[in-house]
Amino acid sequence: MIEILNPTLLARAKTTGALVGDILQRLKSRSTIGTNLLDIDRWAEKMIVEAGASSCYVDYAPSFGRGPFGHYICTAVNDAVLHGRPYDYTLADGDLLTLDLAVSKGGVAADAAISFIVGNTEPPESVAMISATERALAAGIAAAGPGARIGDISHAIGTVLSEAGYPINTEFGGHGIGSTMHQDPHVANTGRPGRGYKLRPGLLLALEPWVMADTAQLVTDADGWTLRSATGCRTAHSEHTIAITDDGAEILTLPKQAQP
Repeated sequence: MIEILNPTLLARAKTTGALVGDILQRLKSRSTIGTNLLDIDRWAEKMIVEAGASSCYVDYAPSFGRGPFGHYICTAVNDAVLHGRPYDYTLADGDLLTLDLAVSKGGVAADAAISFIVGNTEPPESVAMISATERALAAGIAAAGPGARIGDISHAIGTVLSEAGYPINTEFGGHGIGSTMHQDPHVANTGRPGRGYKLRPGLLLALEPWVMADTAQLVTDADGWTLRSATGCRTAHSEHTIAITDDGAEILTLPKQAQP
């Protein structure tokens, strides 16, 4: 299903998106050396409930996961990149942590992810990989607008990632979003310009460039959810929910302090 939101729902989407952005920044500031991933999950639960929103993850049970996810946020550390199920792990100096959060409020969902280094040790290769996903995300957003096509976004993202030297996996990528978290169209992280669904005002997309340092192959963890790099290399993931408007793409998941 491809869903086009009316102005009332778009206004609600902006509220939901800002909430997601704010929660992610609050969690980032609290994710320090010695923080347990299960604490991050509990903090996320409290913030979501206090905001009068609901988690898109707790009861989520798609075909690629094993049963309901059962947690409020995805926490992926180092070689984990997607669907990281929180577990009893204490963050150490230099860990590369990705927080991926989707919530629903007022009948509209929003989805975003950030990757960052914990503590004071910042391995240059990890910093460069995070930067590549952020630049790819910015390029994808710049390519989105009425009249553009999904392939234009995919091509823009893939060009940045390829030029940075990273293999690209096309099993998982961006997606439509609206009354539910995952909708059509699929937005691969590489593609051909001028191909695919033509963008329309009112369409929401979650764009999410992610890479693994030296492989495009994923393996599934024993928890049935967490996806890791097949070689054990580090990974990074950046994501925003955007709305297609008459003037281009509007980022919905910026925290309030970062909004224009």
